[in-house]
Amino acid sequence: MRVLAIDTALGACSAAVLDTDLGAVIASESTVMSRGHAEAVMPMIARVMDQAGIDFSSLDRVAVTTGPGSFTGLRVGIAAARGIALAAGRPAIGLTTLSGFAAPHIAEDDTKSVVAVIDARHDHVYLQVFGPGGRTLVPARIAPLREAVRAAMSGTVRIVGNAADLMATSWPSAQSAPELVEQCAAPDIGWVARLGAAATESHSPPKPLYLRAPDAQPQDAARLPRR
Repeated sequence: MRVLAIDTALGACSAAVLDTDLGAVIASESTVMSRGHAEAVMPMIARVMDQAGIDFSSLDRVAVTTGPGSFTGLRVGIAAARGIALAAGRPAIGLTTLSGFAAPHIAEDDTKSVVAVIDARHDHVYLQVFGPGGRTLVPARIAPLREAVRAAMSGTVRIVGNAADLMATSWPSAQSAPELVEQCAAPDIGWVARLGAAATESHSPPKPLYLRAPDAQPQDAARLPRR
């Protein structure tokens, strides 16, 4: 199986091609960026496909991160994935950024909990807690930082994501310190591709997972009166 993976949800723009028959990511590129994903993603995908030496019709599926993350970034990546999948006649698979952060650590040792956390700003985080075997202990949600820390304290834990340092700093001194704190801007695109290969094919196209309403609100005062 050949999978094109795309991630523009957080602080990076990334693309990769995984060939499961070879058991390897055969091409990948990732650039840390806080904005500009819309301009960067399609040229990056073209370079990765050239590096892999295949065309879009040779893909079996397209995987993309669906959030939580930047509202604009999510739409950019999902639109690219859906467009490529439609043109190639292949399925598009949506994967959460939280599962992308957790995946390599679950694969390394699935006997310990993994807490995936993303900065939601305003003293809030998006989090999901994965227990032994990768099963979900706390479903993906947005929570105040203090509440998230309480939810994460489930034995020996590893904290990963772009809010990992924030969680670790807020960890109660009376509790055992996390075994691992890995601060990273975005999920490893190779693991997004592997999750995409392992995922059950869905008949519904990927949609953004926001977990909260947008910060920007319509300005009623600026609206023109209807006639």
